[in-house]
Amino acid sequence: MHVAVVIVGFRNVSDITHCLAALARSRHRDFEVVICENGGPDAFAALRAAAPDRLPGGQPVELICAPGNLGFAGGMNVGIRARPDADAWWLLNPDAEPDLDALGCLVQRLERGDCAAVGGMLYGHDGLVQSCGGRWRGWLARAEVVGRGGRVDDPLDADAIEARLDYISGASLLAGRRMLERAGLMRDDYFLYAEEVEWCVRAKAKGLKLGFAPGARVLHSQGATTGSADAHARRPRLPIYMDERNKLHVVRDTTPSRLPVAIVASLVLAFLRFGRRGAWRQQRDALAGWWAGIRGERGAPAWLG
Repeated sequence: MHVAVVIVGFRNVSDITHCLAALARSRHRDFEVVICENGGPDAFAALRAAAPDRLPGGQPVELICAPGNLGFAGGMNVGIRARPDADAWWLLNPDAEPDLDALGCLVQRLERGDCAAVGGMLYGHDGLVQSCGGRWRGWLARAEVVGRGGRVDDPLDADAIEARLDYISGASLLAGRRMLERAGLMRDDYFLYAEEVEWCVRAKAKGLKLGFAPGARVLHSQGATTGSADAHARRPRLPIYMDERNKLHVVRDTTPSRLPVAIVASLVLAFLRFGRRGAWRQQRDALAGWWAGIRGERGAPAWLG
C-alpha cells in the first residue's frame, strides 16, 4: 500500500524536521511526504532550506506553499489533492514523531478491508496516553477522548475501542480511498479544530467504519503550534475560540435538530472549564467563540489577521 503522508506546517520548521526524522525510521517504506506550509513565503523559504528533497530511504518530500493560511483542513486537502493516486493518506501533525511500526500497523489494519480510516495511540513525553480516538456527544457539543491518562504500555482492547469510536484524532489519521470517495474531503471552512470530528461523524453516517491499530503509537507534543495544551489560565485566544465555535458547527452540520440543546449545554460546559477556575480571559474567549458558532461564522476569524 502506497501512502501519502500529508503534513501542514505553520512557521514551525523545527517540529517538521523532527517529524521527518521519525518518518525516515519507519519500517513501512512505501510512502512519500507532502508538506503544505501555511505560514507564507518566508516560512516556506525557511522550510525549503531545512527539509530534504528525499528521506534517507528514498521517499520523496514535496513542499507546497499555500496561497494563504488555509488552516488545518484546508492545508490537508491541498496535500491530499496533490497525491490523488495514493492508496491511502496519512494525516500527520508536524509536532508528531511516529514510532517505527506506527505506519505499518495503520496500513495492516486498513488492509483488512472493513474500515475506511484508522487511528492509533497518541502519547506524550510523560509516557501517558493522550488519545486513542474519541466519542462525540452531539447533544452536548462535546468531544470525549478515549484512553486518555493510561500508560503507554497498558494492554488495550482494540475491538472495544473501535466499538466506541466516533472520530479519530487528526494528529494521526490514515484515510483510505473509500473515506474520500464516500465522505469527501474535510470541510476547510472550519479552519482549525473539530474538522476531523465532523469528517468522521459524516463518514459513519454514510455507513463507514473507523478502525484502531494499538501498535500505531505516535509521540505527540500536543498543542505545540497553537498552545492548546497549556494550563487553562494560560491558553491563548485562538484554540479556545475555534474549539467553542466549531463544536457547534459539528452539531449544525451533522445533527442540526440537536443544535438548540447543544447551544445551552456548550455554554454551561465552557463555564465549568474556565469560569470556575477563575480563567476569566479564557472564559471571554470561549464566550466569543460560542457566539460566533451561534451566528454561523466560518473560516478564519476576522481578528486573526
